[in-house]
Amino acid sequence: MKKALITGANKSIGFEAARQLLQQGYYVYLGSRSLANGQEAVEKLKAEGLHEVEAIQIDVSDPESVKAARAAVGEKTEVLDVLINNAGINGGRPQNALTASLEQFKAVYDTNVFGVVLVTQAFIDLLQKSPEPRIVNVTSGMGSLTLHNDPTWKYYHNKGAVYHSSKAALNMYTVVLAYELRDTAFKVNMVDPGFTATDFNQHRGTGTVEEAGKRVVKYAVLDANGPTGKFVSEENNPETGEIPW
Repeated sequence: MKKALITGANKSIGFEAARQLLQQGYYVYLGSRSLANGQEAVEKLKAEGLHEVEAIQIDVSDPESVKAARAAVGEKTEVLDVLINNAGINGGRPQNALTASLEQFKAVYDTNVFGVVLVTQAFIDLLQKSPEPRIVNVTSGMGSLTLHNDPTWKYYHNKGAVYHSSKAALNMYTVVLAYELRDTAFKVNMVDPGFTATDFNQHRGTGTVEEAGKRVVKYAVLDANGPTGKFVSEENNPETGEIPW
């Protein structure tokens, strides 16, 4: 049975991705900053008949928490097949370039960028033992520099110096990660789940968590012929999924 770790999986898109992976026969380590919230999410899944799941306490912005999570998972398995770096925060509004505080930047980058680095580096040894390791970094179309400079883009006026720049930084980290792992069995991709109605945006999104979860999981279960190092946003490009940097 293949095994997956999903950060920020106690609700919303992460929770739905866990559900869909379970439905496909994966064992899921459901990462949650609050262990109580994670256990509550696990019970919801088990009530649906999805039993191959357990909660793992992990605050991706806390190096000691990530280290403890790695130790906990390492006691349960020697191999990890999928890592979905889903945990993220938006940093609140406004996020103007001239007035956003350094505290805003640091808080968002601690989770959205440095947290991904911490978790990926902590679990890479378990992933390397998988015959088909997959890493999905959940990003946003808002991290595209090209689209943000296109006045015809539907989200052109949705600017944010903090959150959007954190996703652009995450994209660059993922490009380098995919490059370094290019001669291995790894598939490493960035997936934008789309503007999804969740707590993250006060349910202003137009997409469903089911569709968002499907977009993420699609790249977690790629076969050997699947792509790597791609920036994918099916909302912005329904035909091929790929969007410009």
